[in-house]
Amino acid sequence: MALALGVDTGGTYTDAVLIRDEQEVVASAKSLTTRADLAIGVGNAVSAVLDAAAVSPDQIGLASLSTTLATNALVEGQGGRVALIYVGFRESDLEKHGLREALKGDPALILSGGHNHAGGEAAPLDLEALCAFLDSYTGISGFAVAAQFATRNPAHELEVARVVTERTGVPVTCSHHLSARLNGPKRAVTAVLNARLIGMIDRLIGRAQDQLRSQGIMAPMMVVRGDGALMSAEQARERPIETILSGPAASIVGARWLTGAENALVSDIGGTTTDVALIRDGKPAIDPAGAQVGGFRTMVEAVAMRTHGLGGDSQVHVVAEGLRGGVFLGPRRVLPVSLIAAEAPETVHAVLDEQLRATTVGEHDTRFARRVVGVPDDGVGPREAVLLDRLAEHVMPLSRLLKTRIEHGALNRLVDRGIVQVSGVTPSDASHVLGRLNDWDEDAAEKALTLVARKRVGSGDVLATSPEALAEMIVNQLTEQTALTLLETAFAEETDEFALPPRDLARHILTQRGLAGHRGLLALDTKLNVDVVGLGASAPSYYPAVGRRLRCRMNLPKHAGVANAIGAVVGRLTLRRSGTVTSPAEGRYRVHLEDGPQDFSDAQTAMSLLETTLRDQAEGAVRSAGAEDIRVVVDQDIRTAKIEAQDVFVEALITVEASGRPRVATG
Repeated sequence: MALALGVDTGGTYTDAVLIRDEQEVVASAKSLTTRADLAIGVGNAVSAVLDAAAVSPDQIGLASLSTTLATNALVEGQGGRVALIYVGFRESDLEKHGLREALKGDPALILSGGHNHAGGEAAPLDLEALCAFLDSYTGISGFAVAAQFATRNPAHELEVARVVTERTGVPVTCSHHLSARLNGPKRAVTAVLNARLIGMIDRLIGRAQDQLRSQGIMAPMMVVRGDGALMSAEQARERPIETILSGPAASIVGARWLTGAENALVSDIGGTTTDVALIRDGKPAIDPAGAQVGGFRTMVEAVAMRTHGLGGDSQVHVVAEGLRGGVFLGPRRVLPVSLIAAEAPETVHAVLDEQLRATTVGEHDTRFARRVVGVPDDGVGPREAVLLDRLAEHVMPLSRLLKTRIEHGALNRLVDRGIVQVSGVTPSDASHVLGRLNDWDEDAAEKALTLVARKRVGSGDVLATSPEALAEMIVNQLTEQTALTLLETAFAEETDEFALPPRDLARHILTQRGLAGHRGLLALDTKLNVDVVGLGASAPSYYPAVGRRLRCRMNLPKHAGVANAIGAVVGRLTLRRSGTVTSPAEGRYRVHLEDGPQDFSDAQTAMSLLETTLRDQAEGAVRSAGAEDIRVVVDQDIRTAKIEAQDVFVEALITVEASGRPRVATG
């Protein structure tokens, strides 16, 4: 029988797994993620798993990819430079739903045009202003177009997209292609984020396909969507926003496949993030409000996932305030010192030794920078360009790279763009010091923790008496922050029963005393009343302590370190298409279609046409994506109002879902 290949590109490792007949894990392998070109890590992991299984490439009948790239990019504020064409809205609308924040200083054009709620043109489209705008900007990697009531009539979005494509050749994202729901500003946020991700995801998928072909794997390639379903590689290139939470969603599907859990919390720790979600009645819980990641609420249907900037490579921050001080982790990912030392040992050890000989602790001790090869630097400012020239292709300590205070901001902007990476002490370094990991340079980790341990706290004492003591402090903090993340998720699922928000409840003194089993005049007991499935390569190192902290059963399944890669190949190809029928006047029923509204005198006729259209679109798209044994489910949400004791039609939202197993190539 043909084998299925699952690949997951995480922040630190790229995992590969081979599964036979959706029943058995044949082999798994890991390779370091290559941030400069993720496909190199994919190729290395695939080569390793083929060698481990002793199988030939022509035995692979299906390949599927899950990736944290989109999620990590949004959490870390990375991605290409975009421009928003905002049609029919006001300037003040840019502040709604975090749209100004999503733009991150990138340009936006408020353009006359748009439609009304019934699909009629509200104002003519100002193409002259559009053309002038396009002529004035360069270095844009993707355009986002959002027009008022585009889900009722997308004509202006489509016309803007046509003009942008003809004049620039740059990819364009139309908001109505991402969601059929109302709420223009929120659709615009989703379109902006999609446009920002297009270049990154397109490069990843294209290069990954090239890597597979170069190794003789000609099987069709799928990508995991944020709700755990599969989509074709071509669809993912057009709608990369739908791959946010792809990696976490795959982990939920993989956790269910590995454990058979009906009800559990799943906590997946990676290098950059910890992702927590709920399996309820054997299925991933879906977020009804749309995926939220990196502080942005989108209109993408995805698993209800709480993504926190907490992972094995989270930056360790020293808390100097207070008599005892302490550490805090995240949310930014940095290169572990032990990893950058493994890549440039002479430079890193020479600098660390020099810092250890100093009598004071420097602001930039343990901190190095390197340029990420292959990431374009279009549109960087003059200060950023100076830093890039100074850095060249070297690994350089920040103490030598940064000459003035103002250059700190320039470096942060380069990191946000993914052009430069910086190093720092991380939990991974702490684990090397404690002997729990031996992947990279343990001596460099010990030197780095020795430097950080020397920092002074409020009492005047050093932060820790030894690198081992600091390592224990860091790992304990990871346990505490992970436990709080799980508690927040649990409280969020029961939010209607409490007056305080989940974050406050997780940190409430009664919750914390209950976890500690307080005994006084009151006996307080708190525990997590559901199993936790711990996933990720480092889960066995960190999560037993989390289970003890939360007084719950911690399930650490075999192959937990490659659960994302497993989830990538055991899901189904699924596509949904939604549309609306409204009633703009008595006895008139309007179907809102891609090529414009159509009116009918009968509600049932209008709904039948819409359902048929959506069914054809969904079934055709999922079949062309490579599905077989297709199943179609139709959901009708018909809204009525009582007028003179009669139910009067107001609106109908019809959603058609088509799904099937990916077709496996048989050679």
